[in-house]
Amino acid sequence: MSGNPGERWMAIIRRDTLQEFASAFTDDVELALSTAEDPIVGPPAVRHFFGITRTMYDSIAFVHETTNGKRTYLEWEGEFLGEPVSGVTVLAYDDEGLIRAVQLYHKPFQQVVAFAAGLSRRLWAQ
Repeated sequence: MSGNPGERWMAIIRRDTLQEFASAFTDDVELALSTAEDPIVGPPAVRHFFGITRTMYDSIAFVHETTNGKRTYLEWEGEFLGEPVSGVTVLAYDDEGLIRAVQLYHKPFQQVVAFAAGLSRRLWAQ
């Protein structure tokens, strides 16, 4: 791996258009979250989710990245509502190298609950 942890992932998240963003994913990509009950499915919905959540953190940075086979593990740290938060993002790839699944875990528990509430207000209210 070259570059900073999470650099490739953040470049995907920041792509300007839905078409550019979707080109990194399978059509049925599934985003599973520790902060939501149901998964988010499909590139448009996943892009919408990350567009909203990028504005929710006070700060966030990837601190470690490792790849094992068809999975990339990204550890991150940051602040949400002035309190420390951290977690792991797991990317799973298909045989063509497209992202087929994303798992996003937050900790500690009180931040999971607070983030879930904030996410619910922003994501599901639209």
